[in-house]
Amino acid sequence: MTPEDSIEQELRGAPGGVAAEPPGLVEAAYAAGLLDVAYAELDSPVGRLLLATTPAGLVRIAYIDGDGEEAVLQDVAARISPRVLAAPRQLDEPRRELDQYFAGTRREFELALDWRLMSGFTERVLKATAAIPYGSVSSYREVAAAAGSPRGSRAAGNALGSNPLPIVVPCHRVLRSGGAIGGYTGGRDRKLALLAIERGGCE
Repeated sequence: MTPEDSIEQELRGAPGGVAAEPPGLVEAAYAAGLLDVAYAELDSPVGRLLLATTPAGLVRIAYIDGDGEEAVLQDVAARISPRVLAAPRQLDEPRRELDQYFAGTRREFELALDWRLMSGFTERVLKATAAIPYGSVSSYREVAAAAGSPRGSRAAGNALGSNPLPIVVPCHRVLRSGGAIGGYTGGRDRKLALLAIERGGCE
């Protein structure tokens, strides 16, 4: 058995294909090209977040309520790769930029993003959403039009509700026509909190 086989066996041997972080395993896995998804958690003003990254960039941000972490990791393992490992150092830059955002000192993220969990109209809606400036808001109708479907407000709402990268792809900046808050995958209170952070950062 080669060292690479041994490392891969350790990665695959964890329950559900999601491994913890034995000493030295992260570095060895990266060196062998066997780590597809690294993840870490972040405590934030809007609750505990799970962040996941691939070699292409940040691929997932999830609000973790209760014991929701396992479900998110299982979904990542199923949709991207079973080779998932807790590797906080691989998420240092996303965690740093998010901390700065929550502190009101960062208005634009400079992170590479992995868009593979989005496709078609959903991807177009979310890329239009990513272009909404800090401290500004748009409407479901406007992002639908930017995505090529001016009458697709409801479909745009569904796309925003499935956003795998909330906060960084700022679906909280999309409101209903007339300014009503509308829905949010993390709940109305989180949406209001994020908008309040940005209002403070614009002062």
